[in-house]
Amino acid sequence: MDKRIYKAYLKILEEELLPAMGCTEPISVAYAAALSRDTLGAMPEKVEISVSGNILKNVKSVVVPNTGGMKGVNSAAAAGIVAGVAEKKLEVISVVTEEDKEKILAYLKTAEFSIEQSQSGCIFDISVRVSKGQDSALVRIAGHHTNVVLIEKNGKDILNLNFQSEEAACCADRKLLSVDKILEFADCVKISDVEEVIKRQIAYNTAIAEEGLTNDYGAKVGKVLLGAFGEGVHNRAKATAAAGSDARMNGCSLPVVIVSGSGNQGMTASLPVIVYAKHLKVSEEKLIRALVVSDLITIHLKTGIGRLSAYCGAVSAGCGAGAGVCYLYGGGYDEVSHTIVNALAINSGVICDGAKSSCAGKIASAVEAGLLGFEMSRNGSGFVGGDGILEDGVESTIDNVGDIARVGMRETDEEIIRLMIKNAKKTR
Repeated sequence: MDKRIYKAYLKILEEELLPAMGCTEPISVAYAAALSRDTLGAMPEKVEISVSGNILKNVKSVVVPNTGGMKGVNSAAAAGIVAGVAEKKLEVISVVTEEDKEKILAYLKTAEFSIEQSQSGCIFDISVRVSKGQDSALVRIAGHHTNVVLIEKNGKDILNLNFQSEEAACCADRKLLSVDKILEFADCVKISDVEEVIKRQIAYNTAIAEEGLTNDYGAKVGKVLLGAFGEGVHNRAKATAAAGSDARMNGCSLPVVIVSGSGNQGMTASLPVIVYAKHLKVSEEKLIRALVVSDLITIHLKTGIGRLSAYCGAVSAGCGAGAGVCYLYGGGYDEVSHTIVNALAINSGVICDGAKSSCAGKIASAVEAGLLGFEMSRNGSGFVGGDGILEDGVESTIDNVGDIARVGMRETDEEIIRLMIKNAKKTR
């Protein structure tokens, strides 16, 4: 394989498969808040937060872990300020103690908080300004969850990266991704080059899924699926992925390995493939290669969509999972391509209305579409170019979905955010 592409794919996996505790948007807020406190060098008396609409959407209804069940931007920021360890980034509040939880609650009552919607035009934008007396500090994260682009103290720049775009925030070029090259890479990659990140993904995501299947979190989608439809591998693949989301969306403090900036997408891309690998009794090496396929297909599909949008990212990850399962069964380029196109034809257009319990149900639907897409391909059946948004060739169809999600659903995203802000005001 071309060495440049090989190295780029390794870098993409390294950049994307990161550990995170809790939904990544509130955790990113907590990270920015912890970093702003460190920059100030004192406990702030005043906290001013500016976030883009998509951040508001994804923080509003999800439980911030290690806070005793609290939700919202203020809770995430308070947790970061009171007990966050900025060096841990997306695990910034992983070491919160019971005593810290009481301090977070008390801090929310004593400090002055304000939130406004960012007008920067950046889809992923978080700014936290803190102050005490005459001293102030500002931290801005933009583009993706750990991309710190600005640090100020008392109006003077400590860091200023002059952020331009989401694409510039990543080191490796995602435009090098294609289905044929992903499969070539999966076939030839040295296991030693990827096993650390992939084995961590297997361990972390399996653990939180087991937690979700064992205990009652949220709407218990994973447990309901198993109880209603049984232990067959097809249903278990859906239930396991959903159960991980049940736990994660409802305050479980176990970490996950994310994909495309999302723990839900990380679990959706990985857990069905892990379940099928166990069912098929394949080697660990085969599982690792199949997860490389699933992860990179997910990232490829999300590249044209963007980190945050009105398009549910679980749909992309469900396609990735279907492709990974296809690879486990020996599928090559034609079979994997048909699996992806079939799944996109079935489920594209599911809206993202923020992180919350119902994400588990959307994950089950996305995995179902991916697995149905695979079964159709395996049985010589499928949808063809000219059907709706489908074109001849998997890459053209992927491009079309990206255009619909990024451009066509822009107004949908704005309307979702407007409705969620309106509903939030009603329930205050």
